[in-house]
Amino acid sequence: MTEGNFVDYIKVYASSGKGGKGSTHLHREKYVAKGGPDGGDGGRGGHVIVRANSQLWTLFSLKFKKHFRAEHGGDGGKQCSTGKDGEDVYVEVPFGTIIKNADTNEVLFEITPENPEQILIEGGMGGRGNHHFKTSTNQTPRFSQPGIDAIDGWFQLELKLLADVGLVGFPNAGKSTLLSVVTSAKPKIADYAFTTLKPNLGIVEYRDFQTFVMADIPGIIEGAAEGKGLGHRFLRHIERNSTLLFMIPADSKNIIEEYAILLNELKQHNPELLDKRRLLAVSKSDMLDEELKTELKKELPKGIETLFISSVAQQGLVELKDTLWKMLNE
Repeated sequence: MTEGNFVDYIKVYASSGKGGKGSTHLHREKYVAKGGPDGGDGGRGGHVIVRANSQLWTLFSLKFKKHFRAEHGGDGGKQCSTGKDGEDVYVEVPFGTIIKNADTNEVLFEITPENPEQILIEGGMGGRGNHHFKTSTNQTPRFSQPGIDAIDGWFQLELKLLADVGLVGFPNAGKSTLLSVVTSAKPKIADYAFTTLKPNLGIVEYRDFQTFVMADIPGIIEGAAEGKGLGHRFLRHIERNSTLLFMIPADSKNIIEEYAILLNELKQHNPELLDKRRLLAVSKSDMLDEELKTELKKELPKGIETLFISSVAQQGLVELKDTLWKMLNE
């Protein structure tokens, strides 16, 4: 999914370096009529390495550079000198990036704080020089090994956002408005569905200069787990959030039914999402008086703490931040 500078999915081509050839040189020196073999080994080809860059938040830096080729290893020389190793090439990505084989869709590895650097393709080994093949019956071997060929291929990079709180709700539930009020993020806000086409991150400032990160993703629709709407492209971002904030507007026809649909979409995508801490916020509550709130409380889903908030009127936001902070630090 791409929009503006946000890129969370991209394909890149990578090619390792070929190993250098071994040398078939024979020693030549004044007063030495028949010098033995002294051909050196070829150098190793360069690796293609994926490593984390803590300054990156998206894959935008790879949008205009999708080809990575490592340097070939140098050939072996005389006097058993080894060829130069090829230069490694680095692909820098943000934490939370998953690397897949583009042809088989197999997950190869993931870049995390515990695994910040991983070889994507190993460079070819250099060939051995002829001095390795000297024997009592063949004291002047005139052959050596070629270097191992380079490996190349297309790879798929997918980013899962790292955030503390993920906003979950249908389009126009008020997620972007909440993010714009409690953080300094400036998401696009309008009164039509799928205004948000890309995830947005914001830092919520809490008491005593403490902070936590909140992520607003495009709205879920029924059938999202099967790919409807923006489908898997945004559901995967929820997997990184430790707490899920469900948002359903106060003017919803049936809050219990909407909450059940949202839960089911998460379950269909990944059942482990239901193990995360959950909080329900009834947004746009400034249109409700106390009597209506009392009546609405009878129609709320069971088993989840619920708060009434209004981002526009800034009602219930302090209590919301207090509750989220408590959940994040339990």
